[in-house]
Formats: sequence, C-alpha cells, structure tokens
Amino acid sequence: MGLTSHKVLALALLLAVALFIGTVLLWPRLAKRSWRAVAGRVGMLLATQLAIFAAVGLAANQAFGFYASWADLFGREQQQGVVSDQAAGGGGAGPVQVVALQDVTVPGGARAAVGGQIQKVDVVGPVSHIATPAYVYLPPEYFQPQYAHRTFPAAVVLTGYPGTAQALIKGLHYPQTAHRLARAGTMQPMILVMLRPTVAPPRDTECVDIPGGPQTETFFARDLPGVMASHYRIGRSSGSWGIVGDSTGGYCALKLAIHHPGTYVAGAGLSAYYKAPIDPTTGDLFHGNKKLRNRADLMWSLEHLPPPATSLLVTTSRHGEHNYVSTRAFMKKVKSPTRVSSIILDSGGHNFNTWRREIPATLQWLSQKLTA
Repeated sequence: MGLTSHKVLALALLLAVALFIGTVLLWPRLAKRSWRAVAGRVGMLLATQLAIFAAVGLAANQAFGFYASWADLFGREQQQGVVSDQAAGGGGAGPVQVVALQDVTVPGGARAAVGGQIQKVDVVGPVSHIATPAYVYLPPEYFQPQYAHRTFPAAVVLTGYPGTAQALIKGLHYPQTAHRLARAGTMQPMILVMLRPTVAPPRDTECVDIPGGPQTETFFARDLPGVMASHYRIGRSSGSWGIVGDSTGGYCALKLAIHHPGTYVAGAGLSAYYKAPIDPTTGDLFHGNKKLRNRADLMWSLEHLPPPATSLLVTTSRHGEHNYVSTRAFMKKVKSPTRVSSIILDSGGHNFNTWRREIPATLQWLSQKLTA
C-alpha cells in the first residue's frame, strides 16, 4: 500500500487507538517497581506515541502533499524518467506522453465538455534532458466544437518543496477553482500545467541551472513551454504564458518571470522568498560562481539588472507569514516597465488554507495578463 493510501492512514489510526486502549488496560499490571514493569511502561508509552506521531504525519502528508511515495519519503527516488517510444495509435512518441486521464471534481465533471479534463503526462525537455511527470488541466471549452480552432493561454503551476503535483489538485484545488471562475465569467478559460519544481528528486534545485548538474531553469524557461505548446492548443504569442507557485514554487515563479519575460509575461509568488537558499536539500547550487549566485537573488536582480517587461504578483500576511518584511522590500525595488501587484492578508500562515484564500484572486489576475 502506498504512502498516500487511505488504507495506510486508517491502519495507522487503528494501531494508535489500540495501543492507547492497551496502555490504559495494562497499566495496573505494570505498576510494580521491577525492571520488567518499568520497561513495560516505557515500551507501551513509546509505542503509543510513535503510532500517534505516524498517524498525524500520514494525515498531514495527505493534506499537504509533501511526499508522493515511500521511496520519495526515504530519499530513494533519484532516477530521472526514461523516454519510451509507443506504437501507432497509442498516443505517439514525443516529449509529452499522456499516461492517464481523470475527471475534474465539479458538477458534470464526468463529461470533458462540461467539467474539463485532467491529463497526467510525462514530459521530457529536449534541451535540458530533464524528465518529469505533470498534470495538465484542460478547460471544458477545449473540448467544445465551437472552440475547436481556438488556442488558449496557459499557466505553469508549481508546488513548494518537496511537494507533490497531486496536492495542487486535491489540496489547493487549482482546476476546480479555475473551472468555477471561468464559469462565473471572472477569468478566461486557461490551461494549467501543474507540477513540482523538484524535477531532479530528491534534490531541491531552486529552479537554477546548476553547473555540471540539472539544468532546471532551462527546463522551465525553454523546454516546458515549447513542448506543451506543440502538444496542446496553447497560444504561441509572447503573452500566452504565466507562472504561479507557492513557497519554493513561488520563488521559482517570480525568478522565471523576472529572468525570462519573453516566455512568462506574468509570475505570481504565493508566500515566496526572494533568494535561493543553500542547505542540505539544495547542495552546492553555484559552485563558487558569484554571478550565478547573485542572479538567483531576486532583490539583487531588481537592483542591478535591466527591469524586465513583465508583471509580478506577491502575497504575504501581516501576521503569520515570515516573508512580510522582505515582500515589502521586494515591491519597493520594482522599477518600470516591470509591474507589481500584491495580496496582503491581515493574518495567515505558510499553509494550504492561506493559499486557497489567495488562489482565486491570483488566477483572475493571471487571466487579465494573458492572451491566447
């Protein structure tokens, strides 16, 4: 059974309850002062606490999508994907392979022309040679006859680190929110390409082209928009692509919009930070290259590089978010022709509940910036 299986969570909860009841019932027998009784009490308490901790951890992982599998949890997921050619009639060979379809959980979602569709795909970057899974939300209009020759704007949607792409669907409800807003007429129909920034697991590459390592920035700036536009009816004009993310994904979204305005005309960072960290999850990102290190610092980029013709959106809260002060400083550094907008909540932590409050306005903002 998988890490995100409901059966695993149910078993963990049952074990925790059983150990708690067992501890209560057996405690009188273990009330003696012998070493066996003391060891029994310590063992029962330790086992109960571990079971409760495991159940809480599994529940939190399902709610926030930190890890997708046991291998992902224990750091054994390290191999990149392999491209496999498919026979005629099986979807064809290419950098984008559709591997599964799923309905959108909205009224009438069983019909693609009513609810849209989510496609799980395997993507391979022809320049970066990075392979990663993603989920693509196609709006209902994509399947309606009157829109058969229309192209659509698209947005890359990124999780935090480590994150799972499924969390963007199950936890943050991006497809459901986009469907609801488009149906209400407050945003235009848009294709969402949902994935995590961890395209070389388990390493946190911070969307940086690492010398001698994964070329993550190249993948997101060049490969991903190109191969997706070749596979789906996505507009090829300079205003067709936006990008949004939370936490690490938010940093990546802002970074890519700042450094690649010809690709992303709008970038939104939900609870983003503004400088790539160096820690055990990232390793040495820059190999002593000061130019690369400075470029990955968005404050430095705004101050020292020519201002890009792109639109940025940043979010924070006055109470509960760690990035309030840095976000205010970031906005002050923006110079024309770069445009900056913000969502500032009175209170809200670094979590899914806060981001769900910000996503509707963020998608509407993106919709206003993009053209098909």
